[in-house]
Amino acid sequence: MPGNVRAVKESVMSIELGAWLRQQRQARGLSRPEMARRLIQAAEARGDTSIPCLDSVCHNLYRWERGEDGLSERYKLYCCQVLGIPPAQFGPGQPDGQPAATQTPGAITLAIAPGLPGVPQLTQAPCLVPGLADPALLSPVAVAYRGIQEPDMGDSAIRQEVLMAAHEGSEHAAQAEQRGIGDTTLEQLRADVTRVSREYMTGEPFPLFLEMRRVRGRMHDALDRRMWPRDARDLYFLLGCINGLMAVAAKDLGYPQAAEELIRAGWAYAVACDHRPLMARLRVEAADVAYWDQPKRSRDLALSGLDYLAEGPNAAYIHLKEGRAAARLGDADAARRAIGEASEARERPHRDDLLVIGGEFNFSRASQYYLAGSTLIEIPGAERDAAAELERAIERYEAGPEPGEDHSRHSVMITRIDLATARLRAGQVEGAVAVLEPVLSLAPGRRISGLALRFSRTRTELAQPIFRGSAQARELEEQIEEFGRETIGAGVHTLSGGPS
Repeated sequence: MPGNVRAVKESVMSIELGAWLRQQRQARGLSRPEMARRLIQAAEARGDTSIPCLDSVCHNLYRWERGEDGLSERYKLYCCQVLGIPPAQFGPGQPDGQPAATQTPGAITLAIAPGLPGVPQLTQAPCLVPGLADPALLSPVAVAYRGIQEPDMGDSAIRQEVLMAAHEGSEHAAQAEQRGIGDTTLEQLRADVTRVSREYMTGEPFPLFLEMRRVRGRMHDALDRRMWPRDARDLYFLLGCINGLMAVAAKDLGYPQAAEELIRAGWAYAVACDHRPLMARLRVEAADVAYWDQPKRSRDLALSGLDYLAEGPNAAYIHLKEGRAAARLGDADAARRAIGEASEARERPHRDDLLVIGGEFNFSRASQYYLAGSTLIEIPGAERDAAAELERAIERYEAGPEPGEDHSRHSVMITRIDLATARLRAGQVEGAVAVLEPVLSLAPGRRISGLALRFSRTRTELAQPIFRGSAQARELEEQIEEFGRETIGAGVHTLSGGPS
């Protein structure tokens, strides 16, 4: 027999077998997932541990019934066990193996599972069945779904096909109803993100980084489950948040490249769930990472963040990050303008999921004063204005957070270093020593890379001729150098673009 003829015959046989298998399953009232479960049970009962998971068996069954794949002898035996038929009766044809009865031209034979009542032939003119000009082309049509429906003499092939399509839709809908993640799990994951976001404001970076990674691992496990679209959106949002938090921790630990990679991961999830406030926040975190080495790129990233968020505390945060980069680039006017725009943005009402989570995802008024001061200190001759903003920030920090706010210990320490730098520029070494005392006494585990970077600028001021011969200046220089030896940021030395 020629190869192409053999292939055609095998294809026809596969399609006929698939139609027969689907008919037998539906005649017993079995949905496709239930049939797959019973096949797995049959395999396990025989000690077969190689059978795949439920989803894979469902997919295989779908392909078998469409005639796209043939069944192995192993699966034929399992099908026989589930269908309750001997192996000799597996497949289309009469149960006793005898040839099928002669079919009257134009008749439609309704194939019924073995052991069920016979159905009379429905004789019908070919012209009444669209697409069937030749009576010989008429094929058996299954009518059973979760039990046999007794047809009457008026049933047509069109009706049976419509019923079959409806039944198939029901089966797929049953699979869509399956939900592998519940509200309790999603609430717990959201609570975990909220907790680590707020704990990071005062905690040690590395232990919290490990905890963030654990929480993210649970989210990755949840991604492998079947979920509803709204569950996927919530999970993507939380994954974007946790990757963003891990990026902040990686930056503080002194690994900016890892921070950028985590930001890109968070961005992918934020885009997938179309969460614009989260996209804005991730943009500004990327701007913060680029600030020391690439101030122009930092400014561009911050400006792009404003495309996603224009009002509220986090919009004020973006304006100030853009202004700080502008000041570093020498654009004093743009920097001062950004400080004013930040104040205006905060006053415009705004509410979103990030502000509800809080912690690192919120921006307090105290921190707004701190960042305004840090922006001004980059402008030559603006030391007095910078000191005024930084002193106001310290007052706010010491007064405690306002309702709905959290205060970052890291930001408090950075504020003190920048204020010390401003005072040194004004020749006030005693004032610098006093404001730095809480910073220099920090435990090594809390000495983030950002502190060491800002101390580099403070040391530059201490090296000015005005402090030559000053015992206080020399002692402060030694204390800062000792502080840097025990900084947690192991990768600080790689940041060649930091201040010197």
